[in-house]
Amino acid sequence: IPKMLTRKIKLWDINAHITCRLCNGYLIDATTVTECLHTFCRSCLVKYLEENNTCPTCRIVIHQSHPLQYIGHDRTMQDIVYKLVPGLQEAEMKKQREFYHKLGMEVPGDIKGETCSTKQHLDSHRNGETKPDENSNKETSEEKQEEDNDYHRSDEQVSICLECNSSKLRGLKRKWIRCSAQATVLHLKKFIAKKLNLSSFNELDILCNEEILGKDHTLKFVVVTRWRFKKAPLLLHYRPKMDLL
Repeated sequence: IPKMLTRKIKLWDINAHITCRLCNGYLIDATTVTECLHTFCRSCLVKYLEENNTCPTCRIVIHQSHPLQYIGHDRTMQDIVYKLVPGLQEAEMKKQREFYHKLGMEVPGDIKGETCSTKQHLDSHRNGETKPDENSNKETSEEKQEEDNDYHRSDEQVSICLECNSSKLRGLKRKWIRCSAQATVLHLKKFIAKKLNLSSFNELDILCNEEILGKDHTLKFVVVTRWRFKKAPLLLHYRPKMDLL
């Protein structure tokens, strides 16, 4: 079997993409402006928006009076930063624990538990300890089963009305749906394709305010950037995909 070709990239070369423009440090609690998708440390951005209502990078107006409502935690970016920068996550967790101890406050569970359990798991594998603790394994599987059975009902929910705006496709019998705000436009395409017995979801376009939506946009992103202050439900239209020449 031929070896996969790998290329080492220096951290220096990608620093510009994983650092905060406000503090010039690596992103911590990465937070993205939904209007333009520029990302900063949460504490840096919140502090900046106390006096401003524009993006620090491109100066686009986030919102005239409530910019803090149009920023969101970017978990994917934060995971990438922690994976790329050695020791950053452990150092940050340590700082946060020390901060809470100094104030005499209880350390939040996610800071106290997640990193430690991950580290113990890795250490046990390094030391050749492959036999897991039966009780903890049982608890984990029960928790996982509980999560799986939740079907995202505990997520923030979005009410949607799916209308057909083409004579080439039929309308849905049940056009009103309610689903997780984390669902994407792609999920809706698959849902509609299944209901209409289409051969592929790629045959569809979904639009909001006559603008075609990207398949990776979450419904939360669509509501915040395209629906703004309009009342629920979020009105979306679907039609056959149009090939642009």
